[in-house]
Amino acid sequence: MATFGDVYNAVVSGQADEARRAVEARLAEGASPESILREGLIPAMGEVGARFERQEFYVPEMLIAARAMQAGLAVLRPRLVAEGVAPTARAAIGTVQGDLHDIGKNLVAMMLQGAGFEVLDLGTDVPAERFVAAARDGAQLIGISALLTTTMARIPAVIRALEEAGQRERVKVIVGGAPLTEAFARQAGADGYAPDASLAVGASKSLLGLP
Repeated sequence: MATFGDVYNAVVSGQADEARRAVEARLAEGASPESILREGLIPAMGEVGARFERQEFYVPEMLIAARAMQAGLAVLRPRLVAEGVAPTARAAIGTVQGDLHDIGKNLVAMMLQGAGFEVLDLGTDVPAERFVAAARDGAQLIGISALLTTTMARIPAVIRALEEAGQRERVKVIVGGAPLTEAFARQAGADGYAPDASLAVGASKSLLGLP
């Protein structure tokens, strides 16, 4: 008999196949999709983030764990939709135009998914109008990543584009990337800043007033 602990342990240890099997087993035993998400996957990714902050995990371990989480979530997602389980919030995330770096952005997207967010990954080299379109389509959080000093200068233009489109008041904007700082985020007009993927989840929840 599988337990929520089996789901949790498979994700934390980065065992994608085991995570998928544990989720399937819990479903077969009658556990609700939402309970598996809330009691297995989300706590596991919370622990992964905590270990990263304690420097017990590094980026490779976080990526492996996040992929295991996604393997389990792939089994759950259609059932969650069918049962009308609402996501924690809707987020859109992308790397700013001119920048093709995606490892950090991908990790933040996966960590947000692990926290129950519905995530639209806009990819890399994203023009301002695509961030605006995501806001119009209902994203509550816009995440903007930049890994180059030359491209981080384009972040304020994205935020201005949201303002000009009349979307700025209805979304929260969080930014991150190696060259960015808290001071830059404030100057750019962002609502928040996260120096790494583990802190991005907490910052995003805080911005949206989520527990």
